[in-house]
Amino acid sequence: MKEIQGGICAANGFSAGAVHSGIRKSRTKEDLALIVSSSPCDCAAVYTRNQVKADPLLVTKQHLADHRAQAIIVNSGNANACARNGHAHAVRACQAAAAHLGLDPQDVLVASTGVIGVELPIDRIEAAIPSIQLSKENNDLCARAILTTDTKEKVVAVTFTIDQTTCTLGGIAKGSGMIHPNMGTMLAFLTTDCAIDAQLLQTLLVRQTQVTFNRVSVDGDTSTNDMCIVMANGEAHNPKIVTEGEQSAVFEEALHYVMEALAKMIAADGEGAGRLMTCTVTNAADEHTAETLAMSICSSSLVKAAMFGADANWGRVLCAMGYSGAAFDPSTVSVRFASQVGVITVCEQGKGLVFDETLAKEILSQDAVEIIADLHQGTAQASCWGCDLTYDYVKINGDYRT
Repeated sequence: MKEIQGGICAANGFSAGAVHSGIRKSRTKEDLALIVSSSPCDCAAVYTRNQVKADPLLVTKQHLADHRAQAIIVNSGNANACARNGHAHAVRACQAAAAHLGLDPQDVLVASTGVIGVELPIDRIEAAIPSIQLSKENNDLCARAILTTDTKEKVVAVTFTIDQTTCTLGGIAKGSGMIHPNMGTMLAFLTTDCAIDAQLLQTLLVRQTQVTFNRVSVDGDTSTNDMCIVMANGEAHNPKIVTEGEQSAVFEEALHYVMEALAKMIAADGEGAGRLMTCTVTNAADEHTAETLAMSICSSSLVKAAMFGADANWGRVLCAMGYSGAAFDPSTVSVRFASQVGVITVCEQGKGLVFDETLAKEILSQDAVEIIADLHQGTAQASCWGCDLTYDYVKINGDYRT
């Protein structure tokens, strides 16, 4: 497997485009994007578990009942959630994109992100779609168009080999606030030219969501619009993968790589974030226990605030583990903090150690830090990703709508 450039346009047969349609007040950024395959795709998707679901998500679920699609229309700046005429406007967006592309509206998926409860200006979208120019060079343009409070584009792509055939898988994502399991946490769009059965693709996507996107937490909120869509057009012309086995394992490894990379980018770009925080629990009795404990640490506002201050307050780590609901023996736990500067142990067998506060401060002042809790109770481990909690998070969300 090799990482390459190109994101969602890296795979054979995929192109993208984006324009400023007028949804967002600022005219300095595109707010409407199209992702298109030159041929029909086998598709899979996962969606937010929030009971309040945006109309674009519901329309996409309807259109994916046959697991087939060929294009995605995405807007930022307006979530079209809990909004007047939401369903009708999501359908109209699909119809407008389909008319522009010469497709059946059923083969167009739709996604929106932005402010909840505001009516979508669908007339602006319909007017802007014909001006979208599709190109394999437009990945970065498309990745920028779907951003809201994000500060940077999230893009990755890889090549891999299936039966001596080179295949490509790429993706883009957005997500900065309202980030928490279970799937959603963001919008993510993945494209591949690998030929793979839609039902198998769905199985692999669900499985990998559990260990990537569902292990990210920025602020404990799960959005109404979150979804991840994978489109596979088969234009690499490999023998189609239809069952789990050696070839599906190769594909799943590539899928995991792309999804984990995007998950980390989302965590690192959390609203107001100053640093990426990786929480790893090792030597647990089982993976579920390790994941539950790691996510509890990662989601703790007190832990996140301590990371903002580069404060080696390891007691907050144990506290978060203690209310996670997972069974473990606190008397065997050790805690370490790590970054590119080094590693420092601050707790052993559930008790504090005398440690170098200056070194700990330096370790925790880096752009990426890791909290490692060793249970000494088994062999399983899991990592979750988040970010520090800063003053800017409150500033951003204090007037997000106005």
